[in-house]
Amino acid sequence: MSWDEAFAAHYDEWAAHMTADIPFYVELAREAQGRLVELAVGNGRVAIPVARATGRPVIGIDASPAMLEQAGRRAAESGVELDLRLGDMRELELDEPAALVYCPFRALLHLPTWADRRRTFERVAASLVPGGRFAWNAFAFDHAIAARLDGRHDAEPVPHTLRYAVGDNRVDIVLDDGGTSSLWWATKNEWLGLVEVAGLEVEAVYGGFDREPLDDGSREHVFVTTRP
Repeated sequence: MSWDEAFAAHYDEWAAHMTADIPFYVELAREAQGRLVELAVGNGRVAIPVARATGRPVIGIDASPAMLEQAGRRAAESGVELDLRLGDMRELELDEPAALVYCPFRALLHLPTWADRRRTFERVAASLVPGGRFAWNAFAFDHAIAARLDGRHDAEPVPHTLRYAVGDNRVDIVLDDGGTSSLWWATKNEWLGLVEVAGLEVEAVYGGFDREPLDDGSREHVFVTTRP
């Protein structure tokens, strides 16, 4: 997975603008009758509100020790319970199946290949109870945005440069003070293919967190799938 620990020191600033997804995932968690699992839990930005809203612990899995340390500290300060586990989402294995697995903030895009994502989806499907849900969001690639941002240096939210490698479906986020994180974008049909091979079923595909329909103008894919 593409994650540089240098990003952990800046995560609060980097994620400060992302708040719209929290009510969406909280609602899914409230509807789930069983265990809750967040992939790429980060610093607990979503898991802590989910645990607070449901009164239940959230199993949070992340490959970054630095992010898990932040999540544990923030959970303690918030008075909620997170079951934090160091691990790779491609190797997800639970001792009991979950009612909801979710992966916010486009974190699936850190997986570089379709095979990596297929492995993740298959592990998620095997880790759900019948009727359990898997939900995630990812940006829809926009060539106009890529052309505008490619190579541009920005000071906000932290000093960085974006570099697009279109031939590899990859965007690199390069921090001025060191650290590079990469995202590999995917089309809607690629996501649908992953859903099918994992044996999941599409419940809904939205164009945003207000559950608006996905259309030609959408810049976000928000998926909710179920295990039959």
